[in-house]
Parts: sequence; C-alpha cells; structure tokens
Amino acid sequence: VVESGETLTEALVREVLEETALTVEPVALAGHREVLVRDADQRVARHFVVLCFAARWISGEPVLKNVSFTAEPGMTVALLGATGSGKTTIINLIPRFYDASEGGVYIDGHDVRDVTLDSLRGQIGIVLQETNLFTGSVRDNIAFGRPHATLEEVVAAATAAAAHEFISGFPDGYETKVGERGTTLSGGQKQRIAIARALLLDPRLLILDDSTSSVDLLTESKIQKALDNLMQGRTSFVIAQRISTVRNADLILVLDKGQVVASGKHADLMEHNEIYAEIYHSQLVGDAEIEAAEAEGV
Repeated sequence: VVESGETLTEALVREVLEETALTVEPVALAGHREVLVRDADQRVARHFVVLCFAARWISGEPVLKNVSFTAEPGMTVALLGATGSGKTTIINLIPRFYDASEGGVYIDGHDVRDVTLDSLRGQIGIVLQETNLFTGSVRDNIAFGRPHATLEEVVAAATAAAAHEFISGFPDGYETKVGERGTTLSGGQKQRIAIARALLLDPRLLILDDSTSSVDLLTESKIQKALDNLMQGRTSFVIAQRISTVRNADLILVLDKGQVVASGKHADLMEHNEIYAEIYHSQLVGDAEIEAAEAEGV
C-alpha cells in the first residue's frame, strides 16, 4: 500500500521491513493419484517450474498475475517485495496449503495437484515466520518428523542451525522442557530450533519464510552461513526482508502487487533495478545505525 506522499520505491523500502503473512481463501483440494515426486535414491531430479500462478483473496481478487519462473536442482530462489506483493502466496502454493486458480506448480513434470500430499510434503522442509513448538523437550521438538533420529543427528542439526550453544547452556540441555508453544524460549531461539528441525528432515526442497527476522545481526550471520552450506544440493526458496541474506541466491525475484517486476542475480539487479538498489542501500544504512547503537550499549 502506497501511503499519501510516498513514491512506489519509498513504499517498498518501508514495507519490506514489515512483512506479514497473506490471508487467502483456501481452494478445495483435488483428488490425488499415487504418484511420488522423487526417486528414492536421488534428490529432485530435473527442475522445479512455477507457471502463471493466481491465488485469491477472500474478495476474489487475484494476488499473483502472470508469475513464471524455473528453478533448477540445487538452486536458491529468493523472493523479495513489499507486504502483499505475493511472496507468501508463492511459498504456500508449493506444498499445496492452497491451490493456484490459474496455471500451476510442477515438479519434474508432475502437477502437484496430481500427486499425494504425503509424497509432496515429504520432500519439503519449512521454516515459517511464526514458529510453533509443542510441549516437550528441545530434542523432541527438533526430532519432530524424524522421531527415531539419534541424539548425534539432533545435535548436528542444532549445531548447523546455530542452536547448540544456547541449548547446551540449559540445565537439562536437549532434555529441557520448552513449555506450551515454546513460551520459555525467545523468538530467536524458537526460530533456530525450527531451522534445526527442517535440516534434520534432510528435505529435497527447502522453504525459509523470514527465517532470521527475530535474531540479532550476529546470530543472523551465523545462521546464514550454516544455511548457505546446507542448501547446497537442495532446491531452496527464501523469503527475506533483508537483501543481505539473499545476495548469493542463484535467482532473486522482486515482486510488486502480485507481479515479478525484476529478476536476476544480486549484481545484475544492483546495476539495472532502481527499487532493488534503493532497498539495499537503505538497509546498509540501517545496519550501520544498529551496529553503532549496539556498540554504545543502547
């Protein structure tokens, strides 16, 4: 939404720091055929194609228009744009939280509406903006989805997610009870446990929705370095409010009002897209101010 007196660029700079999930009306699920979308011994084999998506608001208006892109195996695709631009809609269409009204999502030539939900969602690790944990131990929460994982596997996932250090600081370590909905943990701690959970699943597709929004810059840097390594060999989709977390993406899609207004790598977008460059420079200034305030103990 462009407020009075704002240019589109100014609105995008403001809103990119205020990301919220879209509210959409789910489309009824179609029938499923018993079709698996991966070979048992391989990662997603060919390509990931998104064509002509259109989801719907409750009012019936489409929130995606003529969005089309291809993600090859192992690619990282970053989605950037203001609130309501369509990023969360794309993310939610991939695991079929709701369906496209036009076009579709295809994995290795299979329309995701023609495969079983279990075979589809079994390929996907997801870290949402709002992280929900359940009553139980830290270990149980990380191993959710892989209940028979060994402690060594749980610790390895937590270490990769920059969570092992703070977990080890708890009196009961990995057996520490987290309380209902994780109320005993900070937002950043809950996010890192959710990242560890996704990594332990070893998914073929990885979806990160604003996964570092509740952590400080130092922790964000640690998580990003771990994710850069762990996303190798996976087709990954990243929503980030901060360009600094997606500079190394293979493909960055800049969305505005449900359309892709620019796409490419970071260097190309910096040179050829004014909106992208302005967001990047404004965030650099903001980071410098935050770092200065932290150094002064503010």
